[in-house]
Amino acid sequence: GLGDWLAVNGEAIYGTRHWHTYGEGPTKVSAAQFRERESKPFTAEDIRFTAKGNLLYAISLGWPEGECTIKSLGLPVPDQVRAKGTVAAEAIADITMLGCDEKLTWSQDENGLTIQMPSQKPCEHAYAFKLVLKSPA
Repeated sequence: GLGDWLAVNGEAIYGTRHWHTYGEGPTKVSAAQFRERESKPFTAEDIRFTAKGNLLYAISLGWPEGECTIKSLGLPVPDQVRAKGTVAAEAIADITMLGCDEKLTWSQDENGLTIQMPSQKPCEHAYAFKLVLKSPA
């Protein structure tokens, strides 16, 4: 299963680095050893980030129904200074989902970057959005 997933999403892993924010979401992972059975499953709100050059990958650990809102990529309110790692709509050239040819529509406001989901899943687990930025992430 892992090989099948990497065949679709490997570009979001190989040759990437961590981004300013490692991720977001409600699911907490226990740091204690041998406690995996007590962990709750990841949800569509659990997102992890990687970056490479002018590419930012946002990997949703569950399948969002209808749309995915990435809170870490929300616009700052007008009185705030743009935080390191914030990506404004004008800095985004394109957004796609790895393994999917369907054109995605998206919008951004202070609540996050909201992406309309494609009609079909490209794989079984964890779905990678590829954000092409106009300058390095």
